Amino acid sequence: MDLWLFWAIAAVLTAMVALVMVQALRRGGDSDGEHPDLKVYRDQLAEVDRDLARGTLSEEEGQRLRVEVSRRLLEADRSLASQAAPTARGSLIWAGVLVIAVLGGALWVYDRMGAPGYADLPLASRLAAADQALQSRPSQAETLAILPAASPIDPGAEFTALMDKLRAAVTERPEDAMGLELLARNESSLGNYQAAYEAQTKLLTLSEQSASPDQHLFAAQILITQAQGYVSPEAEAHLIDALRRAPDNGMARYLTGLMFAQNGRPDRAFELWQPLVLEGPADAPWVEAARADIETAAALAGIPFQMPDLPGPSAEDMAAAGDMTAEDQQAMIEGMVGQLEARLLAEGGSVEEWLRLINAFQVLNQPDRGTAALRAAEAALAADPAGLQSVRDAATAAGFGP
Repeated sequence: MDLWLFWAIAAVLTAMVALVMVQALRRGGDSDGEHPDLKVYRDQLAEVDRDLARGTLSEEEGQRLRVEVSRRLLEADRSLASQAAPTARGSLIWAGVLVIAVLGGALWVYDRMGAPGYADLPLASRLAAADQALQSRPSQAETLAILPAASPIDPGAEFTALMDKLRAAVTERPEDAMGLELLARNESSLGNYQAAYEAQTKLLTLSEQSASPDQHLFAAQILITQAQGYVSPEAEAHLIDALRRAPDNGMARYLTGLMFAQNGRPDRAFELWQPLVLEGPADAPWVEAARADIETAAALAGIPFQMPDLPGPSAEDMAAAGDMTAEDQQAMIEGMVGQLEARLLAEGGSVEEWLRLINAFQVLNQPDRGTAALRAAEAALAADPAGLQSVRDAATAAGFGP
């Protein structure tokens, strides 16, 4: 919107509000415009006429009362007429003061909290700005420079001695891949993230093209933990390498979504997290993290989404299972899975429920029932290709037949 158009609309709205306030201050009195005193006297005259009609007053008494009430009505009317002009002038003055105060206050607030002269920001411009911010975000070193130093972890004398030996062994044999991996993980567990990252990058350099997705992922996780959850460009590079080698790596996909969420692209975070939530397994750490964040990302992206509650045993069921024998626990699990299976086969259900059923048959090692569930899901989810593909992927991962 052009600046002149904004101020024109603001001026029109201000004038309309001012007019309403002036009219309200000038009018006063009853809602019908008549002063209460005049209304009382008119009601008394009407009452006298009714009493005369009913015969409860004599003609002489009625005439006397009419004259007296009419005299009071005329006096009240003259008194109000003499006060009308000053009251109107006073109302106009107060209305002017009020309008000026409201307008001045609004301008003062807008000047300090608004954005005068700021142009409209279409969606395309916002996305472009977010992408630019993503590309120019602070590096790992810049982020660490403004973060408070982490408190050192005291592992105890015995573990410290073992770490000293491990560091010395790696120094003597710098091409020992197993030693480098052990050193990186142990340094990380102690909070020595810089030393852990140095060991992990040496391992990646040593492995070159044979480095596994998990090795690149661990390098990214070291940096993210060191930066207290921030996904820096250096961490992103390792996530890209991990996903290039294993596009289905759940943790790498979640952390990549986290990077987009941190940089104004909740829509891309949602695109990465929704399949994770649908694929499961529900107890995977990346699925739990995605389930915790996906509704916020969807809301920020303007995507209608609500995380469905996955069916499963209640807290009471779990408490009861703790007192059961192994056979009874197995029977309880079979019963709950059977109920879910019967309902889905009869009525259908959500993608999450089909995935839960597939995972249950994998845990129970019942491939025949898992294959049958896959066939039923293919019919029930025919109108949801993306959801059906998630179920097929889960079935394939579980080893159920095509």
